[in-house]
Amino acid sequence: MPRLIAQFFSQLAHSNAILVRVQATQGSVPREAGAWMAVFADSTVATVGGGRLELDATAHARALLHKPSLERLVHYPLGPSLGQCCGGHVTLAFTPVSAHDQARLALELHPVQMPVALFGSGHVGTAIVQVLGLLPVALTWIDSRDQPFPPDLPMGVYFEHSNPVQDAVAHLAPQSRVLVMSFSHAEDLDIVQACLLRQRTRGDLPFIGLIGSKTKWAKFRHRLEARGFSAAELAHVTCPIGVAGIYDKRPEVIAVAVAAQLLLVSA
Repeated sequence: MPRLIAQFFSQLAHSNAILVRVQATQGSVPREAGAWMAVFADSTVATVGGGRLELDATAHARALLHKPSLERLVHYPLGPSLGQCCGGHVTLAFTPVSAHDQARLALELHPVQMPVALFGSGHVGTAIVQVLGLLPVALTWIDSRDQPFPPDLPMGVYFEHSNPVQDAVAHLAPQSRVLVMSFSHAEDLDIVQACLLRQRTRGDLPFIGLIGSKTKWAKFRHRLEARGFSAAELAHVTCPIGVAGIYDKRPEVIAVAVAAQLLLVSA
């Protein structure tokens, strides 16, 4: 369960709230339709865009906690009424909720999750997991070594030991975005080969990313060509990974660059 939903439900177990959702938008607005915020008597969870819009929405929601007859669908012209320079129009829906609504809300609020398979539990892999834990991602984390995965990681991460590690490729969720960064180049090559073979027969791995330099990829490309892969097949592999223009090699920086790339290729 995503962190914000878990936080919302934890508070909802003890206090009623008003669920504020972006019902419709027109023009330039801070958040898209479906964005939500939970307003409690003394706190809020998540956001519908910040600024004066959120300030007014929070005040209306708290008033609704005490006076259920207030309007539950409110239209906000951002420029004329709120002075926000984006200038669009937002319609917000206000719904009273309690602990009894959690099952329904779990279905309604759970975002569509992008499947990601991460091979390798080193420093960079651990940093990537921390960043992806903030995003709507269903993450499978795989390593061949029989050692514990790091503790205190985001919810919803599925851990798997696989030896040989490339055997896990056959069981990945369809449409998985694959990140390859095992502890050895030999394993990396085997994983990439398994991904390319699956892509050849099933075509359901939209992104295969390999950590490393252009020199590493040149060596891998030569070996994979010798194993029968075409130039078109090899073009499906991205190496190096991460958005262009970021040269810092710290694990946490690489993690942000890789997460941004996954969002770009999935847009």
